[in-house]
Order: sequence, then C-alpha cells, then structure tokens
Amino acid sequence: MLYGTPGMAIRIRTKPRAALVHARRAGRFVAARARTEVDVRARRSGRADLAVFNAWQPAPSGGGHQFLHALAGELRRRGLALEENRLSEDTPACLFNSFTFDEHRFRRFARAGARMVHRVDGPVGVYRGADDGTDARIAALNGAFADATVFQSRYSLERHRELGLELVAPVVIPNAPDPAVFHPPAAREGPDGRRVRVVATGWSANPNKGAAELARLDVSLDHDRFELTYVGRPPVDLPHATVVPPVASREVAEILRRADLYVTASRHEACSNALLEALACGLPAAFVRSGSNAELVGEAGIGFDGADDVTEAVEVLAAELEERRAAISVPRLGDVADRYLEVLGA
Repeated sequence: MLYGTPGMAIRIRTKPRAALVHARRAGRFVAARARTEVDVRARRSGRADLAVFNAWQPAPSGGGHQFLHALAGELRRRGLALEENRLSEDTPACLFNSFTFDEHRFRRFARAGARMVHRVDGPVGVYRGADDGTDARIAALNGAFADATVFQSRYSLERHRELGLELVAPVVIPNAPDPAVFHPPAAREGPDGRRVRVVATGWSANPNKGAAELARLDVSLDHDRFELTYVGRPPVDLPHATVVPPVASREVAEILRRADLYVTASRHEACSNALLEALACGLPAAFVRSGSNAELVGEAGIGFDGADDVTEAVEVLAAELEERRAAISVPRLGDVADRYLEVLGA
C-alpha cells in the first residue's frame, strides 16, 4: 500500500530501485579496487615496451579514442608490445591520456624509473564552457607524474599558458587519422549535374559543437544546389538534413569519400579528429575560426566566424573545391608515431 501524496508514492516506489543501483555501483567500485591491488602485486611478472593508461571506448566513439586506437595499432604493427592500464616493473615508458583513466589505479602503478608522458587536450574548461576543476586536476597529475607533456596543437599549448597552466616539458604533436580507413577515393565524382554534397560529423550534443551555425546552415542553404548530411549526434535538430546515426569509422569514411566538402562549427577544439578525418578523405573544409581549426586546415578551406557567415563560407568553398583540395596536408600516422616514440624514449 502507498501512503501520502502522489509525489511521496513515487519516492517510496523508487527507493528500493535507487538502493539497488547504488549497491551495484559500490560493488563495482570495490571489485575494481581489488583487481587493482591484485594486478599491482603481479606487475613484476610482466614487461611491455609501452604502457598506456586510457579509458578505452569501442567505436563509434569520440575523436580522442579514435586517435589512440590508431596510434596503438600503428605501434603494434611495428612489433611493440603494449600493456593497457597497468605499468609492469620492467616496462620503460608510460603514456597517460589527459584525465580519462582510473586515477586510483594509475597512482598505484606509477613509479620512478619509467618515463612518464602525459597527453593532454583542452583546456577542458574552455571547451566545455565552464571550469569544473578538471584542468586543475590535469595540471596536478602532470606536475606529480609527467616527465614530458604532449599537446595536440599550438593553440592548446598557448591557451593553457594564457590561463597560467604551465605543464612539464611541452611538445606539440598533432593527431593523425588511420590511413587504412581515412583516405581519398580512388576516383572522385565531380559535382556537375547534381547537388553539392556537404557533410558534417560529430558525437556530442555540446552546444559548442556548432549548434547555432548548423541550425542556420540547415535553413539557409539553397537546397536546390546543396544537400546536407550529418553523421553522428547533432547538437541541434536539422529538419532539412539527412542525419545518419553514429556508425563505425569505416562507414564514416565511406560517407566522407562520397561528399564534396566538409563543414565544422565546433569551437575550442584542441585538435579535431573529425576534421582531420575529413581532410584525409580529400574534403576541403568550411571551418569556424576557433581553437586549432585554422591550424589544421591551412589553405585547404574557408573560415567563418559564426552563424551569420557560415552559409557564405560553404558557397565560396563550393566554388573553389579543386583549388582548396589541392592544398590539403594531413599529418601521417607513421610520422606522428615516430614523434611519440621519440618523446617516450621507447
């Protein structure tokens, strides 16, 4: 029997369910701590060429995960042994990614004698639009454990410095897409006789991912001349566009190769993997002048400032497709891996 007001009745019904959820979370927490202690005691029995601490996510997932999967794959193809979220006694180097790992586990494994390299992005507070203490947490981890810091762009390095965040021994190494997946088509169909295919991609509903600009583009593009496709999770409703739900990387690459140009309105990006993937597939880009976007695109696109000029940028780019396509320059995954190995001393 339920007593009290309807609101009270709801609370009474949901209390056992909430207790069960909390109990399960507590059980997982205790189990994870126990596994960590078992693994720490066993670390003397293992060795790898490199340890990587990261909360790995399967595809489709955000750009940082995509890059780290690509980097790990490249290193393994070279014959290097990698261990994930553990640092064995004889493993000489460790790459830890931003704050996306089990910090307790990392602290239990971290040790002197291994070269510790911290890959960071952001500043996270600028990207998210609010300072929740994450950047200070990253800086504290960096100061306590890092021998060197990898920034993904000059923008990211300089923006940290503007905020008074000086991280240890910084170097700039951009991300790079997997060339086995993201590459130009063998032959490209020109836009003559059909609409120009405009594509955007994204995995987050964060308004800084270009909600206002994409909404304006959706309604202001001449749909007799252009067709707009969005792959992933759009940050705003796009009633005139074709929206493709999140798909695996190879499907994303196929969609990119069928398009004519890419548009990104994502702000404060440290190094947009989505933008690099589009460029690698041969797409010139219309990009918002924010973060590292101009640094990545160079002369291979047209910049815009916001919703008022995004449509004009797409139209100008459509008139200059081949000229802008010829200017595309994307970091090679092999070169990026070489630079990581140099910093890691591996």
